[in-house]
Amino acid sequence: MNSYERYRAMLAGEPTDIVPRTPILMAFAANYIGSNYGAFASDYRVLVKANRRCAEDFGIDQLSAISDPYRETQGFGAKITFVRDGVPRCERPPLAEDKDLGLLAEPDPLQSERMRDRVRAIEAYAAEDKGVRSILGWVEGPAAEAADLRGVTPFLIDLMTDEAYACALMDRCVEVGIAFARAQIAAGADTIGIGDAIASQVSPDVYRTCILPRERRLFAAIQEAGGLVRLHICGDITHLLPDLADTEPDIIDLDWQVDMAHARQVLGRDRVLAGNLNPVAAVKDATPDAIRDGVRGIYEAVGNPFLVNAGCEIPPGTPNENLAALCEPVPYRAG
Repeated sequence: MNSYERYRAMLAGEPTDIVPRTPILMAFAANYIGSNYGAFASDYRVLVKANRRCAEDFGIDQLSAISDPYRETQGFGAKITFVRDGVPRCERPPLAEDKDLGLLAEPDPLQSERMRDRVRAIEAYAAEDKGVRSILGWVEGPAAEAADLRGVTPFLIDLMTDEAYACALMDRCVEVGIAFARAQIAAGADTIGIGDAIASQVSPDVYRTCILPRERRLFAAIQEAGGLVRLHICGDITHLLPDLADTEPDIIDLDWQVDMAHARQVLGRDRVLAGNLNPVAAVKDATPDAIRDGVRGIYEAVGNPFLVNAGCEIPPGTPNENLAALCEPVPYRAG
């Protein structure tokens, strides 16, 4: 059973040999091959080389194209500055001082520089790894992208004082997210991750009314295009779990603040859960033995279907032996 077969079997509710390993690597992967985060985020060839090397050396079952939140933002007209050893920076959100949606450029996944770069990463993965490992594309969720375009604080204020505008902005983000996801699926991605981190900061009512319906449009479009959906909302989303229970993402990534046993109870036995060791305290700064115990403890608490992952990105500076411990094969347990 190769990595792709293992991954698809787990998602289908079928037995596997071991539990699939799907950690997200960015700065760690860049450093692992002697490169840097700026190169990783700006050049798909570095991203592909880094993730492929880590997959081979650590036994990771999925190759990821995620790097930072500003792919679509650049397509909308923002200027992005690359930092050698840090996350790329958006110099000024396009709608920071003027709410006019007409100021936004029209992103094209095959023409906008940074969106095209991600599509090329997927193509490069597919050329050698399609059917061997899962290939994960990525788009920003409606709230996350809206916050990138307006700025976090202005967007959160919009949700409270000008809901119609906030929803119109998110609708525009969904349209672009759908086009970007379809381009990545056409290039060879079997799964599309959706990052919607800012959603963890809103009330269940705001999430249910404004954000979730737009996420669901994105889920449906990805699945109609033949992709699987992996939803990741950074932070504590315990308060949002009841609303996610009846939604359609194939996989829900949970950050370390969420109790996995509680999430399983709320989200149901058939939902694929991924996570959720604390990336810093329980991975970067832990011992290999503690990491192995942590992974097995989570798996025992939630059962199948499950993917081994940290709560979010594996931090730079994580000892190699710690990532190896996270990815150490865990035998599949029926039931």
